[in-house]
Amino acid sequence: MKKEALLLLNMGGPNNLEEVEVFLKNMFNDKNILTMKSDLLRKFVGGMITFTRTESSQEIYRELGGKSPIVGHTKNLVNKLQEKLGESVIVDFVMRYTPPFADEVIERLNKEDVDKIYLIPMYPQYSTTTTKSSLEDFEETYHDSEGDALVVEIKHYFESEKYNQAVLEKIKESVGSDDYKDFDIIFSAHGLPQKIVDAGDVYEKHVNRHVSILKEMMANEGMDFHEVHLAYQSKVGPMKWLEPSLEDKLRTVRNRGVIIFPIAFTIDNSETDFELDIEYREIAEELGFKEYRVAKCLNDSDLFVEALLEIYEKMK
Repeated sequence: MKKEALLLLNMGGPNNLEEVEVFLKNMFNDKNILTMKSDLLRKFVGGMITFTRTESSQEIYRELGGKSPIVGHTKNLVNKLQEKLGESVIVDFVMRYTPPFADEVIERLNKEDVDKIYLIPMYPQYSTTTTKSSLEDFEETYHDSEGDALVVEIKHYFESEKYNQAVLEKIKESVGSDDYKDFDIIFSAHGLPQKIVDAGDVYEKHVNRHVSILKEMMANEGMDFHEVHLAYQSKVGPMKWLEPSLEDKLRTVRNRGVIIFPIAFTIDNSETDFELDIEYREIAEELGFKEYRVAKCLNDSDLFVEALLEIYEKMK
């Protein structure tokens, strides 16, 4: 009997401290991340970045328990999807920069009688640096294998109503029984060098549109925040990145209460659990915020499972 496979694609994260160097090396050898035309130059620059960042990055993961939370959350999500879909569909995940890599997952699939493979990136908005990189990596690896299944992909789903209901659920959890008017909400998106956007990457447009959709949904549900903002996190290096930065935004909003929602991530990782919840919290406390709360990503929430199942059905 022919089977289908549903694969979740993500950037990955170190499973242990030894994998931190692997993660950085693979990331900065990605032509969608370092966009110089020369492979030799990319390898040199990427090697330098990896060398200078490995030790400090290991410290971050040491604070998070010695590994990234992304793998555990993803496994839980896969298990819930598998339970819902039954034995006729193989549910698995592929990471871009750390195991499990595309080749090992493809090797497992090629031992099964798989007729169609559905790819859902864990990035709600499209970017060449995330969505394109992950889809391209899987598809190129699959075409080099002996597999002959039809590969079906989706490039973005930030407009999905079910997905956005799952987002609102996490925001509501952060506010709890408190008054929305006591808080500003900042949708924090992972930053991107301006030159990548100028070269045609649609990520900024998708993020802006996503915030507009969520603002309307929140208004319809009476989630009456004092103000709604968008900012960008994770800037590195001297070049110009998308603005405003989250740090600059924190300096300009009313320093009373703030909810941060990581709009570009579906699964918690070092940039949510460490950067947002530890580093930016210190900045907020220095600025005198009475409340600083970081909403959890969707992870394996039941509504996110429902949203992914709906997206999968629409792809068929």
